[in-house]
Amino acid sequence: MTTSESPPAPARSAAPAPGGTTEFLELLLGDAAAIEYERPLVQARAAGADPAEIGELERAKVLALQVREAFQARRRRESELSALFDTASDLARLRSVDSVLTAIVRRARQLLGTDTAYLTLNDDSRGDTYMRVTDGTVSAWFQSLRLPMGAGLGGLVAQTAAPYATDSYFTDTRFRHTEDINGGVREEGLVAILGVPLLRGSQVIGVLYAADRTERTFERSEVALLGSLAAHAAIALDNARLLEETRAALEELSATSRELRAHSASVERAAGAHDRFIDLVLRGGGVEDVAVAVTEVLGGRLTVLDQDGRATPSGGDPGPPDPAGALSLARTTGRTVRDGDWWTAAVTVNDELIGGLVLGREEELSDSDQRILERAALVTALLLLIRRSAGEAEHRVRGELLGELLSAPTRDPDGLRERARRLGADLDRPHAVVVVRIGGEADDGVGTRAAAAAGHLAAVRGGLAGVHEGRLVLCLPDVAPGAAAEAVRTELRSSAGAVTAGGAGPATGPEALAAAAVEAARCLATLVALGRTGQSASAEELGFFGLLVGERRDVGAFVRATLAPVLDYDAKRGTDLVATLRAWFDAGGSPARAAEALRVHVNTVTQRLDRVARLLGRDWSTPDRALEVQLALRLHRLAEGGAG
Repeated sequence: MTTSESPPAPARSAAPAPGGTTEFLELLLGDAAAIEYERPLVQARAAGADPAEIGELERAKVLALQVREAFQARRRRESELSALFDTASDLARLRSVDSVLTAIVRRARQLLGTDTAYLTLNDDSRGDTYMRVTDGTVSAWFQSLRLPMGAGLGGLVAQTAAPYATDSYFTDTRFRHTEDINGGVREEGLVAILGVPLLRGSQVIGVLYAADRTERTFERSEVALLGSLAAHAAIALDNARLLEETRAALEELSATSRELRAHSASVERAAGAHDRFIDLVLRGGGVEDVAVAVTEVLGGRLTVLDQDGRATPSGGDPGPPDPAGALSLARTTGRTVRDGDWWTAAVTVNDELIGGLVLGREEELSDSDQRILERAALVTALLLLIRRSAGEAEHRVRGELLGELLSAPTRDPDGLRERARRLGADLDRPHAVVVVRIGGEADDGVGTRAAAAAGHLAAVRGGLAGVHEGRLVLCLPDVAPGAAAEAVRTELRSSAGAVTAGGAGPATGPEALAAAAVEAARCLATLVALGRTGQSASAEELGFFGLLVGERRDVGAFVRATLAPVLDYDAKRGTDLVATLRAWFDAGGSPARAAEALRVHVNTVTQRLDRVARLLGRDWSTPDRALEVQLALRLHRLAEGGAG
């Protein structure tokens, strides 16, 4: 039996491998490299897949690669948008312009994947372009390049205000090459360069670059991206410019505001000082009050000067080392004069310099503050003038009273006492009377300044002063005559030069004061006769010699006539016969006691007295001659300033 065979089943086309399309999806999900998309095709061919299956896989591969490219483009776009967003955020946060530009250049390098990126700016003051920010560069020469306007690739970008790219910088002839630019680019090793303009309106202010060290073609999307970054860089620069202008305007406004506040404060300070000065004058204040007011208003330390540029006793701080020059200039100009840390204003009355104010302050004095100091000087002049007028009136009254007291003390003693009391003087207190001679000549008059100083001294001490018979006379209470004479001489010496003062007293009551004035005048005459001009003494200190020599006798001639041989002998040989004579007279004519006082041997005294006898004559020790010799010795000692 023949068994028939069933016909073979028809050949079935192989379906695509179940995992083929799915594998492409997995590759997309795993962000595989493009070469890996060939693996499903290779596996299908190895498995003997038919052409239809292979064709289907090929179409799936192409679609998968297209999807992959779309995904990559989207991710790249997202990265670019993120970078632009970050840059916009930087601008919104108003970071420093250098930080923003550095971030833009770094992002340009990262997004375009270039070896370097850099940014240049135009310098209108120098007429060239300089490198502002770089990233990825290594050459110091390149980083410090300054480019002439219109040179290099950047010059072409600036001229056309449009992007420009070159695949090979050194072979590109479409822009002007220079030795400096080529050297910097060659040292940096750059080949492919893309440049886009930084625009402020229609003006190119710089160029943003991205560059590689190998040949490269920059795509249109890369040019657009770099252009967007350049736009942000231009905005950052423009914002910085506007911010700087705003800051400058704010600084100017702030400075103006400060000036206005300072001016307002200065006006208020000047008004306050003016009110204080008026109050000082109205309530009879003094120069010291002016000094306090000035230092409270202006600060620092104030020195009050007299007309000679010296600090007054109440002047406070010693003042500058040599204020006379500044004081003279201030008087001439009528304005405050600065000398280092010292500000000087002259105190004048009718062009007469009567003093000055010197303010020690390190800070600058404004014009308004200088006018305050000048106004203080004017007020000081007014106060000094008032004081001078009052002093002159009081001095005149005191002088008139003193004149009546000394010329007619018995006419109305009670009236004299009452008038003195009104002036602050008590004639029933014990007074020293001092008679003063001004200058070196006998007929010198009484100086005005000396009389004023004497009047001030008498007023301060509660006494009287005035001019009587051509001499300055002072009555000072509760002080010894010798001390009073020395105090008067010392006080008047600064204003009158050589001052000789004779004192007498103490005396109480009008008649006694008049008698003491006569005695003080005799004492003064004795000092002049003894040649002790410029010194002081009391009648008690001169003793009875005042009666002998007080009437203009020539004491010097008498001493010379009596002792000249002995004086000359001592002067030539350096001996001291005069001292031996004094010791002998003091010992009552005993050579032994004289030797003991002189601490020499008695024979030495005897030998010296023999020498005196040869010089003066053997009769020198007779009673008549001895009196003359002893008187001459006493007068000689007085003339030398010793005790009689």
